Order: sequence, then C-alpha cells, then structure tokens
Amino acid sequence: MIKALQIIGCSSGFISQRLKKPHSGNGFSLISSKISCNSAPKSQSFRLIQMFSTQSQSNSDAPSPSSTSVAVPSAGNVLKIKFCQWCGGPAKHEIPAGEEKIRAVCTLCGKIAYQNPIMVVGCLIEHDRKILLCKRNIEPSFGLWTLPAGYLEIGESAAEGAIRETWEEAGAEVEVISPFSQLDIPHIGQTYVIFLAKLKKPQLSPGPESSECSLFELDNIPFDFLAFSSIFITLNLYIEDVKSGKVKFHYGTINKRLGTGPSDIRAFTLDYHLQV
Repeated sequence: MIKALQIIGCSSGFISQRLKKPHSGNGFSLISSKISCNSAPKSQSFRLIQMFSTQSQSNSDAPSPSSTSVAVPSAGNVLKIKFCQWCGGPAKHEIPAGEEKIRAVCTLCGKIAYQNPIMVVGCLIEHDRKILLCKRNIEPSFGLWTLPAGYLEIGESAAEGAIRETWEEAGAEVEVISPFSQLDIPHIGQTYVIFLAKLKKPQLSPGPESSECSLFELDNIPFDFLAFSSIFITLNLYIEDVKSGKVKFHYGTINKRLGTGPSDIRAFTLDYHLQV
C-alpha cells in the first residue's frame, strides 16, 4: 500500500489522526478533517489530509502529492557561483548536455560545480520524562529553543555527529538509541536527521552556542519559542508517539508556504512519506 499524507501547519501545536483503511473498489480513501492543536487556543487548528493508494505506482491516474508537479530546471543558488573552485576561471551558467538543471560550468577547464544538500544531525533526549532543549546563543534564531543539533562533519557518522553536537551545545554525554526522524527541507538544501538518545550522566553545561540548557516536561515545551520548523515538527511527532504508546521512525519533506518569512516556523506543509 502506498501512503501519502500532507499536514498544513497553523500558528501553534500539532495534530494526530488514526489511519483508516482504504475502501474496496478503486483503492483510494480520502480523509479531510480539522483538528485542534495540542498547545494552541481552540481557535487555532491544523488541517489534515490523508490519502491512501493500493494501486500500482505505474498507474499515471493514481493521485499523489507529486502527480501534478512538473519538473523544471532550477538554478537554486547556483547563480552565486562566479568562479571555478578548481582552477579559479570564470563560470558560466547553463544546462549541460544530458542534464536538466542549470549548473555553474567553468569556461576554462570545463568542470561542473554540483551543489549537494547539507546534513544536520542531532539528538532528542528524554530524561525522567523530560526533553533536553538548548537556548540558542547565536544567529539565526538567537534566544530561541532547539534540540542540540548541527552540521555533520567529514569523517564522522551521522550518529557520531549527533553525539558531538550534543556535547558541544549542552555539555551532555549521551548514548544514541535509534534514529527517530529524517526531515528533508529542499528549499534550503538541508536534511535533518534526529536520533533518540539517553543521558549517560545527568549533567548539563551550555556550550558557546547555547545560553541555557534545560529539561522540559512534555506539556511544558516552549512551542511558541522554538527556533526552527524542523524542531517544531520533530517534537510534536515525538509527543504524538508517546501518547500512542509506540515511538516510530518518521520521514517527511518540509516545504515552506509561499509568502511567509524564514522566522515563521509554523508556516509549512509537511509531505509525509513514511512512518514506521
């Protein structure tokens, strides 16, 4: 069964919805509902759309989140590349033969510069039914709360990077238990991989990038003061899992809603591809 789910964010909170088996016949079941957010006033809500398919992926008539999208060449940030990273020659911007996107091509050596996503890794740590959060002491999102996380470095695994970032930002020694979520953010070229982890020692000490570290009860997480959409989603997914009695692995793609600024972390759509 192919499953696709899209969640459209509101100003606060999150949603939960039990899965429903598709009706017999054409194999599709569409559920649309308006559900109150956990941490928001009753006037605020999420809108949830779930769609299930048992038909073959090769069926072009089968509706899916991507069935109406059209692949077009996208420059992204490639136009900012002015010179070749190998020989220093001036770059031109064009679609190379056999490719579909605009690339920066060196006019001297002919090499093509490819841009790859950045991986952000971190830990979701629960200790005595409380979650470890760090208050950012740097921009972006100075003064807002986040899970301990940062860029993966060359030479380390994703789990090793998450452990290192937790030590650097919270002074906490942790043991990784399992991966919890992978959230892709195509419009900024990032992938967030968050691991469930536990403290080896109940000791915290903010690093240079954090002004404060604290353990929050699940009902007291400061959702109005979180730094990033990815953290907002990750924490809500975890809370929903705890309430359901089973912690799962989550994969999804975050897309910002058009016309919103980077500081509006709740203005997003989450295209949900996998929940195990």
